[in-house]
Parts: sequence; C-alpha cells; structure tokens
Amino acid sequence: SLVRTFTPFYFLVEPLDVLSVRGASVIMNCSAHCETPPRIEWKKDGTFLNLVSDDRRQLLPDGSLLINSVVHSKHNKPDEGYYQCVATVDSLGTIVSRTAKLTVAGLPRFTSQPEATSVPRGGSALLTCEVSAELAPLLRWERDRQALPAEARVLPLPGGALLLTNASDSDAGLYRCALDTGGSPKYSDEAELKVLPDAEEPQSLTLLKAPSSLTRLPGQSAVFPCVAEGFPPPLIRWTRNEEELPTDGSSFLKVKSVLIVVLSFKADAGTFTCIAESGNDTVEAQAELTVQVPPTFLKRPANIYAHESMDIVFECEVTGKPTPTVKWVKNGDVVIPSDYFKIVKEHNLQVLGLVKSDEGFYQCIAENDVGNAQAGAQLIILDLDVAIPTLPPTSLTSATNDHLAPATAGPLPSAPRDVVATLVSTRFIRLTWRPPASDPQGDNLTYSIFYTKEGINRERVENTSRPGETQVMIQNLMPETVYVFRVVAQNRHGPGESSALLKVATQPEVQLPGPAPNIRAFSGSPTSVTVTWETPLSGNGDIQNYKLYYMEKGQHTEQDVDVAGLAHTVTGLKKFTEYSFRVVAYNKHGPGVSTHDVVARTLSDVPSAPPQNLTLEVRNSKSILLQWQPPPAGTHSGQITGYKIRYRKVSRKSDVTESVGGTQLSQLIEGLERGTEYSFRVAAMTVNGTGPATDWVSAETFESDLDESRVPEVPSSLHVRPLVTSIVVSWTPPENQDVVVRGYAIGYGIGSPHAQTIKVDYKQRYYTIENLDPSSHYVITLKAFNNVGEGIPLYESAVTRPHSVPDPSPMMPPVGVQASILSHDTIRITWADNSLPKNQKITDARFYTVRWKTNIPANTKYKTANATTLSYLVTGLKPNTLYEFSVMVTKGRRSSTWSMTAHGTTFELVPTSPPKDVTVVSKEGKPRTIIVNWQPPSEANGKITG
Repeated sequence: SLVRTFTPFYFLVEPLDVLSVRGASVIMNCSAHCETPPRIEWKKDGTFLNLVSDDRRQLLPDGSLLINSVVHSKHNKPDEGYYQCVATVDSLGTIVSRTAKLTVAGLPRFTSQPEATSVPRGGSALLTCEVSAELAPLLRWERDRQALPAEARVLPLPGGALLLTNASDSDAGLYRCALDTGGSPKYSDEAELKVLPDAEEPQSLTLLKAPSSLTRLPGQSAVFPCVAEGFPPPLIRWTRNEEELPTDGSSFLKVKSVLIVVLSFKADAGTFTCIAESGNDTVEAQAELTVQVPPTFLKRPANIYAHESMDIVFECEVTGKPTPTVKWVKNGDVVIPSDYFKIVKEHNLQVLGLVKSDEGFYQCIAENDVGNAQAGAQLIILDLDVAIPTLPPTSLTSATNDHLAPATAGPLPSAPRDVVATLVSTRFIRLTWRPPASDPQGDNLTYSIFYTKEGINRERVENTSRPGETQVMIQNLMPETVYVFRVVAQNRHGPGESSALLKVATQPEVQLPGPAPNIRAFSGSPTSVTVTWETPLSGNGDIQNYKLYYMEKGQHTEQDVDVAGLAHTVTGLKKFTEYSFRVVAYNKHGPGVSTHDVVARTLSDVPSAPPQNLTLEVRNSKSILLQWQPPPAGTHSGQITGYKIRYRKVSRKSDVTESVGGTQLSQLIEGLERGTEYSFRVAAMTVNGTGPATDWVSAETFESDLDESRVPEVPSSLHVRPLVTSIVVSWTPPENQDVVVRGYAIGYGIGSPHAQTIKVDYKQRYYTIENLDPSSHYVITLKAFNNVGEGIPLYESAVTRPHSVPDPSPMMPPVGVQASILSHDTIRITWADNSLPKNQKITDARFYTVRWKTNIPANTKYKTANATTLSYLVTGLKPNTLYEFSVMVTKGRRSSTWSMTAHGTTFELVPTSPPKDVTVVSKEGKPRTIIVNWQPPSEANGKITG
C-alpha cells in the first residue's frame, strides 16, 4: 500500500505527415490517455504555438490541431514545417508525440509539357508531363478535355508521365495534364497523339523510356516503366539481381512494358533489369529499388521503481533503414548527456545517482530519413523505507536490490567507524572502515557507500558484495576532483546511522603507461606458465616495473607478482588447469592500463592420487572382479586415459602381473588359480604416465567352482545376545558350502524384522546392532545372499535389557587364533587378547572358552572347554580330521563374541605293531652286501607312508 503504482499515460492517436495545398484546411490529429485528462499543447519546429491569440489555428476538443486556410508563398511559409503534440498532467509529467511534417505543395507549374507524337497500332507511346515531387499526387490526364477512362492499357507513371500500350484508333486525340491544387485546375499544353496503320517494314529497336531507380517504404508500390518501340513489336522481360522474375508471383505485376513491385518489402530491394527483344536486337536498362524502413522498436523502455542515489538504465533498442538516431526526452525536454545522464550501449539512457527531481516520464525518440517514433516509460522514486517491488531485470545497474529488503522491528546499527581512503588514483578510490560499535564483529552487516562530487546534491550509491565486507572500490571517477563519501551499515532491521563525511580528491591525470602489447602465455611444465609481453607504446619513458596478475579459471581472487623485465614464469600452479593472465605497467605516477586477459593451461602430468574405493568380488575359482572410482577431483593432473592393474599371489609377492585397461571403472581378472589368495592394486594413467596405486587389497579364489545358479541355503546357526541398546548377533555359515555366499543380510525391527537391513561380508561371523530402544522386543533375521538373490531367512528374537540393569559392554573377542598340530589326536590352540596390556599378562579373573567341531558329519555339535591362560591343549581328537576352533573371553558378566575361526587337521595314527617276518640274506657274489626283507604290520592304522 506504500508503493505508488505506475500511471498509464500514452497517446491514442499521434499526428501523421500531411501534404496540403495553399488555402486548404489541415487537421493534425492527436489524442492522449490518462486517468487525469491531460493538457494538450502543440509545438512547431520545436517552439510552442500560442493558440489563444491565433485566428487560423485552433485546438480541437480531442487535442487535434486545426489549421484553417493554409498560407504558403515564395517568401512566407508560416504553416509548413514539423509539428509535435505535447501532453501534460500536472504533478505527474509530460509526454511528446512523434513529429509530423506538414508539406505545402508549391505553386502549380509544369517542368515539362506533353509533345505531339505518333504510334503504330499495337505499339506503345509515352506522353511526358513533369511536375515537382510534392505536386505529382495531384496530377491527372485528359483526352480531348475529358477524363481518361480507367484501362489497364493506360497507366499514369509516378513522375507524371502517361504510358499508353497496345494502341488502337480510339486512342488518337488531344492529350493534356491537369493539376488540382484547390480552386481552378491548372492545365498543361495540349499534344496530339496519332495512331498509324500497322507497321510492315522492320524498324530498329529503340528504348523510349528506361526505368529509374526508386526509394520506397514498406507497403508502397514501385513502378518501373520500360517502353521500347520497333518492328516486330518488342517483347519485354525482367530480372532482379540477375534472376528471372517469377511469372505468377504476387509480389510482381507486369503490365506490358511496365513492372510494378506490389507492396514492396525489404526483401524486394535489388537491381531490376529490363530486357527488350525484337528480332535479333536486344536492349537493356537497369534501375535500383531501395526499400527504406521507418524506425521500429525491438525493445521499448520499461517502467522503473528506484530509490534516491541509485543508478538506473532505461533500455531502448530500435531498427530501421537508414539506421535511426536516438535521443531521449524527460517530461518533454531533451536530455543532454552529462556526468549523470549518459547514453550507453548505443541507445540506452543511464541515470546515475538519482534524486527526487528525476521522477517523471522518459521517452526514447528514434528518427531516420523516412520517419520517427517514440516509446516511453515512467520512473518512480520511492522513499528509502519502502522496498522496491519485483520488476523484470532491465532497470537497476550498479546498485542492487540487496539492501532494499523489507526491514523488521529491532535495533539499527550505529555509524561505521574510521572510514578512510586506503588507495587513491585518478579514476578510482578504495575505501575501508571498521564495523559499527554496536556490532563490532559485523559478520551479518552489509554496507551502502554514498558519494557525490563536492558541491553537487546528486548522490550515488555502491553496495558491498557480501555480508561482513568492510572495503569497496569506487570506480569511474573524474581526475583531480573532490568527492564526498559516507558509509551506512544495514542489518536485518534496516539501515542505521551514516558515518561522518569523508572528502577525498582524486589524483590529477598524468601520463600513465598504456597496455603492454603482444602479451602471450604458454605452459612449460605441469605447474608453471611463462608470460611474455612488450614495452607499452604510450607513457613508456620511465617504466619502473610490471605487475603480473593471474587467476585460476572459475575462481574470483587474483594473485599478483612484481616483475622487472618483459617476461616471468609463474610456478606452483595446479596441474592441467586453466589460468588467466594480465599485465599492468607502472611508472612513477602509478599503474597504467591493464592488458586484456590471456589464457593458458598448465601441462598434464601423472595423477597425484590413487583411484578410490577399490573392491574385489570373487566370481569363481578362476576369476575376481575389481571395481573402483576415479582419483579425487583436482588430482587427475590431466585426462585419464586408462587404469593399470597389478596383482600377485600373496604367497609369492615378487611375482607381479600387470594389466592395462581403458577408462572403465571395473575389470574382470581371469585365469587365476583355484583356492589361491591374490592381492590387487590399481593406478590411474594419463598420457604422461602412471600415478600412485591404491593399497593392496586381497581376495581368495574359490577352491572349486561353487554353484551360483541358486540362492544360498539357510545359515546353520544364529545366536543373539541382547544388551540395553544393542544386540550382538553371531552365526555360522550354511552347512552346504557348495553354493556361493557373497554376504549376509541382517534384518531387524520391533515386532518385525523388516524395519532395517544391514549387509555384511561373507567372511564375517558376528555383528552388533546399535542404537536400539531399551526393554523392546526385536525380531531378527539372517539370510545368506549371492548374485542370484537372498536365501531362506533364519529367525531369532530378543528383548533388550531395561535401563535399570547396568549394560555390560561386550569384550573384544580374542585375536590371532592359531591351531598347532601336535599329534594324531592333539592340537594346541593359542590366541592373543587385545584387552590385556602389551605383555599379555592376565591379572584379573577372566577366563577363556575354547570351542571346536568337525564338519563331518555335518550336524556335529561344538565341544567346549575353559582356560585361564592364552592357550589350550585340545586332546581326544580323531586322526586325520579337519577341525575348526574359536575362542571367547569372559570377565564377570561381560563376554565377547566368538573369535575368527582357525582350522587344523590332525596327523594320521602311527602303526601299533612292528613289521613282520624280517629276514636277512647275503647277496651272492657281493661279499659286502646283504638284503633285508619284511612284511607290513598287522595293525597299520592307516596308509603306510614309509
């Protein structure tokens, strides 16, 4: 409700060009619309007419101008000229119409008279009668003092001549032309036209009337006569720009030897050629058609809301031929360019440092040789406490809307402190200040800097670009001029107090260096760019040094370095990165004109970081799939051209195989050995070479090609141990180990296992579900999965403990479990406990539980035993049998989960009886040799190995 609305104020009718004659009456039409009826006045040739005391000119009720009995003589032409309608609404503004020309035809006189001529039947004749251009529309023809009948054969030409084609006996007679300028017509001399019998003898081809070049407006017709005589009767054809004119085109009308361009447009312009042919004779004549276009607006000025001290731009874009000139008027008066009113971007009007008196109506007036047009917009300057409504982004320039947001109630900032000019040049000044005492941090404050020339009441404003910024560069100032500055802080409640005024005088204009020519930049390495330039052509008598500025593409902060010579190599740059460079020369007066920016990219290099997230997936007994992500952004150092994969057996670390792939992010390594553990690492490559590799990651191929045509079977066991806010889950794999298991999916939730799902690796045997609710009943499922899908779930449920029961956090399971084979029935199990000191000395009442089993048969149950040391001797085992072992530690009410499993196979049982039937005999013929013979023991307890 505090924002004034724009007032519709425009012309309904604008005056048009008028051709009149002496003594006639003329009306120049004009009508304007506004909520308040406007006052209409008229200007002639830029001067207001005093219609009150004028007995021939009067203002009609709708605003039109009536001129009675036009006066026009050789020495007195008071009515001819340019007229403009001016509409004014007091306290609102003024608008002006387009300018209309009133032309008064001169005294009727003929510059050439018709002459007697003859024409054979079927031929063409041309009777001339020329008058001045403004009288041509008033001319008509008579035959035997009667108006000529309308016939297609008889065509008056634009200049006044009469063309008669396909002559017949009825065309013979006395011809004259007449000028109707009001009152009695003025007649030319009479000329006789004779029609002769048909020609029989050949006559040479002669061009009686050649076409003349014409200039037309869009929509006007152009008539090109081309009259030829001869026998046989000549045939006329036309070309435009050396191309035959279409015979059925609607844009071109051919009447015998006359070409009419109907409603010409810009595209119709060109060179027209008339070609007359008779027998073997040919004659040609050319004429140019130029289509001129009055000014039309491609973009009209838009209404603008603004505050005092702001800068605005009224945009105006026009087209026409010839190219229009543009001027601006404000409330009817021509805007004269100055320091605060500038024409920018060819036709736009920029107003700097608005003041209240700048309000009103601004009009863009475009004019060329064939017309003029106007378009306007309104400027409303609001009070500072009124926010600017949202408008299309065509109006505001250096001052933005950021500091105009609606304020809320609250304390306003005090005045900014210590405003000083830290850098003063000829055309710019850098100001700095400290935040107000009311908000010494000033992180959320923005600032508006108001400035003006001393003695001028028109302030301009510049706003800081981001909150908390306490400096600004004011540019485009005048040399050797005193400016007055003040700074105002704004918080979310609105603008606060103004700082004290600061007067600063810019430096006088001196001979500063011009831009250094021929600046070039080229990269010599992945981290450096060399920049060269030449000595400036102007102001170069005493160059003291150069400053080279450079900035990474996409960044907004320049860095600089001082250079004494004409070249410098910038080092420490990022690899394979674009930088822009510019140079400023300095002499004793200061910095000169900067060069344009040149861009160079540093050379590429090997990547500086390894690929990310390398993972392995065992596909079968002979292949492993590797997957990874590219190195982090900013470390590629060039275009990644491929990846190098290195792999080896864990047991033979010196035997490394390399595989070079493309830019894909996965690779299937095939041809591996069964049941073998391999390590892999990946490195990225550019054209420069190979970057650093990832850490080694290991995986073991399957002992046999396990089945992955179906999902895994159900895990063989699932155990849960509830705590207050967590549940420890442990399990054993499916009994049928011929099906691939790639991991386990754990589902859990209160009353339902489908609320959350967690997936773990196929080697894992326990998991702790965290962040649960105390005293809650949870249902837990465990499913083995592979690439085919998930297997049958195993269900368990548990109730988490209440808060009142102390939650004994689980102990860490023992690590490094090893099985050492001692005999056919004894295996020693050893382990380490990370919860003990480094010396692994047990000083408390903890104990360890060892469990073991064999998988043959599959349903064999675990056996357990307790130990108080870090080892245990398991006895009573079966010979030549594979066992798995795991260990758990218990201390008071706290227990760990089971450790990772260790495996061991007992030795075979030794024979319990000696060999039988031992005999010793000597070998005949060899006195130093004997032969020992025996039979196997009766109880071998296995296969005899020696």
